[in-house]
Amino acid sequence: MAGASAGGEGRRPLIAIPSRFAASTSALRAQAEVGSRNLVNGVYAAGGEPLLVHPSAPGGEVSDAEVAARLHWADGILLPGGGDLSGRWSGQGHHHTLYDVDEEQDAFDLAVARVALARRIPLLTVCRGTQVLNVALGGTLVQDMDEHDGELSHHRNHVHHVTVDHGSRAVSVVGESVEVSCYHHQCLAVLGDGLVVTARSEEGVVEAVELPSYDGWFLGVQWHPEDTWETSPQQLAVFRALVDACR
Repeated sequence: MAGASAGGEGRRPLIAIPSRFAASTSALRAQAEVGSRNLVNGVYAAGGEPLLVHPSAPGGEVSDAEVAARLHWADGILLPGGGDLSGRWSGQGHHHTLYDVDEEQDAFDLAVARVALARRIPLLTVCRGTQVLNVALGGTLVQDMDEHDGELSHHRNHVHHVTVDHGSRAVSVVGESVEVSCYHHQCLAVLGDGLVVTARSEEGVVEAVELPSYDGWFLGVQWHPEDTWETSPQQLAVFRALVDACR
């Protein structure tokens, strides 16, 4: 498999992935911290060593310095999908459709995004992770896409084609057109400072963003490459791009 040859090139780059709080898991009989098995398998197959990180931010507060110290070892960072981001961070307030909101998780993820950019640590963001990055840079979110019939479509359990801009990092990774797996009811609205859109769905939903003026490596996707990387070389290439940037 891809991971065997990639791993043979030397030490696997260490990829930090904030874990997700789970209300329950059958094997552990209690609350847990988890990571998507598909996601960590994708990173491993791409040649990386995925390591879950405890998202500690008691009371929704944590300093960037503390998070930077905890991630001193990270060769790369992957901000994964997860529950909705609290509207407090973007100044949008609460929306009745938000689910699985955890402000401790939010605060930690936002700090991770800022630290990755400040320290020039290669950063890949997926779905919620891309929304976190956008908010960390001062952007806002469409809090419920279903309220925008005619402009945006329902993107839960949705597979569709995405068109990628020429000259972008995304096009060098997945090509000009890619079929993607989506599961989200929120998306980017006002873009954060420096972000540009480099891929959109047929309905105009932002599917990839980049930072052209940034001198580090960053790619943000709204879709879930972990869903289909085993059968789609384009989706495995997303994880490989992060790992290669760490070498």
